[in-house]
Amino acid sequence: MVPGLFCKVWTVNVKLMQNRQEQISQVVVTARQMRDIEGRIFSAAMPVAALMEKVAGLIARRIQQMFSQVNSRVGILVGPGHNGGDALVVARELHFRGYEVCIYSPFSKLKELTSQHLQYAESLGITCYQAVEQLPDCDLLVDGLFGFGLERNLTDPIATAINQLNEWPQPIVSIDLPSGLHTDTGEVLGTAIRATHTFCLGLWKLGILQDQALDYIGKAELIDFDIPVADVQAVLGDAPRIRRITQATALATLPLPRPPVTHKYKEGHLLLICGSRRYAGGAILTALGARGSGVGMLSIVVPESLKPLLVSHLPEALVIGCPETDSGAIAQLKLPERTDLSSFDAIACGPGLTLDATPIVQQVIDSDRPLILDADGLNILAQMDTIPTLQKRQSATILTPHTGEFKRLFPDLADANQDRIKAVQTAAFQTGAIVLLKGARTAISNPQGAVWINPESTPALARGGSGDVLTGLLGGLLASSINRSIPVEDIVATAAWWHSQAGILAVKERTELGVDAFTLTQYLLKVLI
Repeated sequence: MVPGLFCKVWTVNVKLMQNRQEQISQVVVTARQMRDIEGRIFSAAMPVAALMEKVAGLIARRIQQMFSQVNSRVGILVGPGHNGGDALVVARELHFRGYEVCIYSPFSKLKELTSQHLQYAESLGITCYQAVEQLPDCDLLVDGLFGFGLERNLTDPIATAINQLNEWPQPIVSIDLPSGLHTDTGEVLGTAIRATHTFCLGLWKLGILQDQALDYIGKAELIDFDIPVADVQAVLGDAPRIRRITQATALATLPLPRPPVTHKYKEGHLLLICGSRRYAGGAILTALGARGSGVGMLSIVVPESLKPLLVSHLPEALVIGCPETDSGAIAQLKLPERTDLSSFDAIACGPGLTLDATPIVQQVIDSDRPLILDADGLNILAQMDTIPTLQKRQSATILTPHTGEFKRLFPDLADANQDRIKAVQTAAFQTGAIVLLKGARTAISNPQGAVWINPESTPALARGGSGDVLTGLLGGLLASSINRSIPVEDIVATAAWWHSQAGILAVKERTELGVDAFTLTQYLLKVLI
C-alpha cells in the first residue's frame, strides 16, 4: 500500500473508532436490554469464556494502572455467576503479574464456568476463603459478588459479610456495579458494597446514573469491550431511549459559530420575568446566567423598585420596571410600546417572584412563546392544576423542578427519589412539557419518553441561587437556538451539562465550599475556553 493511501485509511479508521466510542458512551441500558444485547452476541457464536477473558483482561489492566505496586495484596470477592467468573480471571491475571491475591468465595453452588476458574485459581496456589473474617488484610478489594440483574434483597450471611467489608478501610473496585444495587433504579437491595471505583462493563447501566446509587458507586468508568453497534441498535433502535449527555453532544448544540453577518435580534431575544422586593437576588442571578449564554438581546421584567439594581449589574440589558403589589411582587406586565409577549423568542419565568405574582404566571402560560418555568413559577403552576393547565399550551414548555417542587407539581406520581427516570418520563408524557428534574444526576425527558441524563455534577451546586443561574442560562440558549433545527430537549441537556461543568471547574479552583451562585456565573464561559 502506498504511504499516502495508508495514512488516509488509518485516518478513516480512527474517525470510525472515535464515532463508535462517542455513540457507545451515550448509551444507557436497563438489565433487560443488556441481556438482549449479550444474547445477540452469544447467538452469533461468541464464546462466553472468550468474552469473559477479554473483559477480565481489560479490568486487570486497569487495576494495574490504578494500583501499580505489584507487591500489593488484592482480595477478590467472588459470586456464583459470571460476575464471579470475571473476578476470578482478574485474580489469575493479577497473580501472574506479581500481586499477592486471595479469594473470598462464600457460595457453595457456582455456574460451571465460574467453578472452573475457581478450580484453576486454587491450582495456582491462590488461597480461597469461605468466611470474610478469614481474609487477610488487603490493599485493595475487587467486588465480583453480583453483576447486573439483581432484583431481590440480600440476606444473611452475605448481607452481614458486605456490611463488614464496608467497614474496612481499603478501596473497593466493583465489577459492573456494586453488589446489592438494583441495575435499573439504583435502589439498595437490603445492603450494598460501597465501592470507591465502579467499572461498568460494555454499556452504562441505568442504576449507576440514579441519585440513590451515588453513595455506593464511587468513581465510575466504562470498560468498553467492543460491543458491536449493530447489536446495540438492534435492541435499542437507532436512537436510544435513555442517553448520557457527553461533552461532544453538548458542544454540538451550542449556537456556534455565529455567522459573520448577524445582529443582536438574530442571536435571540430572551425575556426574563423574575424577582420581587423580597427576593431581588433571584432576578440578578437569573439574568447573569442568561448573560453567560451569549444571548443576543436580554430583556428583564422586574418590579419597578428593583430596576436601578438590575441596571447596575447588567447595563447591557433592557430592564423593564413594572407596577408592583404592596408586598413588592410584580402586579402587572407593562412592556415597552409596540411590544408584547410574542415579540420575544423565549420566556423564562419564576425565580424570586413570590406567589403574589400568580396573574403574571397565568399570562405567560397563555402566551404562544417557548416558556421555561422555575421556582415560584412552578409553585404557582402547582396551584393551577399542573397537567390540564400545560396540556393547553401550543408552544414548548420546560419545567425545571427540584424534587420538592416536582412533588408539588405531580402529587399523584411515584416518589421521584425512588425512580427518577420513570417519574420524569411520566410527568413529561402527562403534561406535554419537557421536564428537567434537578439532582446529582439531573434527568430530562421529552413527552415521548426520550431521556437525557447529566452524568457529572458537584455538590458545590447545592447552594441557594444555583438553580436561578441554570434558568437564565437555559433561557438564553433556548432563545439563541430558536431558529435552528435542534430539538428543545437537546438544548435543555446542553444547559444542564454547561451549568454543572461550570460548577466542577469552579470547585477545582475554590473547593466545594467556595462556589456560591454569583461565583458560578463567572465560570460559565470558562467551560468553553
